[in-house]
Amino acid sequence: MLSNIKSLLKDKLITIAILITLGIAIVSLIKLGKSPIQINHLDKIKHAFAYFVLSLVWFIALRTTKINKYLIAFGCFLYGIIIEVLQVTITSHRSGEILDVIANTTGILIAIIIYNSFFKKNEAI
Repeated sequence: MLSNIKSLLKDKLITIAILITLGIAIVSLIKLGKSPIQINHLDKIKHAFAYFVLSLVWFIALRTTKINKYLIAFGCFLYGIIIEVLQVTITSHRSGEILDVIANTTGILIAIIIYNSFFKKNEAI
């Protein structure tokens, strides 16, 4: 019974991770209106938060697999670069920025630190 619950939870976490991944792509590529709140560099904070959540959810969803956590982090990093390239190549209303990639990477690194601190106390990532 417990293994069935763990399997169901794992499947839901993978589904959530996939939905977050797709959500980031959609929000990154569609045309959005101006934010009602104008704060300097708020966009970079949003990038860091989005990639923090993306990475952390994938780390947790795949923690019982043999997939190396650095490979997951690299996949999230590469995904962010692909999104930035797509913004430049397939949209006329978005621009890719190196600072966005840096913000994404910051979010991923924070996710690694949090994951190591709370989920993998005895195991290195």
